[in-house]
Amino acid sequence: MDNSAEIILTPEGRQKLVDELAEREGKRREEIVEQLKEARGFGDLSENAEYDAAKEAQSQNESRISEIRQMLATAKVVVEGSSTQSSIQVSIGTTVDLENEKGKKFTYTIVGTTETNSLEHKISTESPAGSALIGHKKGDTVEFTTPNGKVMKYTIVGITR
Repeated sequence: MDNSAEIILTPEGRQKLVDELAEREGKRREEIVEQLKEARGFGDLSENAEYDAAKEAQSQNESRISEIRQMLATAKVVVEGSSTQSSIQVSIGTTVDLENEKGKKFTYTIVGTTETNSLEHKISTESPAGSALIGHKKGDTVEFTTPNGKVMKYTIVGITR
């Protein structure tokens, strides 16, 4: 993980990490310990595939626990402010309603890099669309280039927190 990049989370994103950490430190860790005990019972550890698999799972779990702890310790959580619809700017944690030149509407939620999920229409502040939208208000027209080189143009028709 690149420690130089600031991690920004919504309150929901932070809670997901807290929940995952609890799961990995509790139930998941106990399951792996049981797998290791069981695998030791199979005899010679030098040729024991079950033991090797359990040790690998343990290593991956502990690595993810460490990564989550680091993220939670250094992440900036964006708290939603109470702004009126007309004065609100696009920022992390806002949901933006967009309309393209053909009148087709799209809705995206702006999130930190670690929370990006295209299936839930959550786009990162570092994506071309996300970075172009940041700081704009309702009524603004925003243009950006997609990774495949296509220029997109949207008008912001609504912003909510």
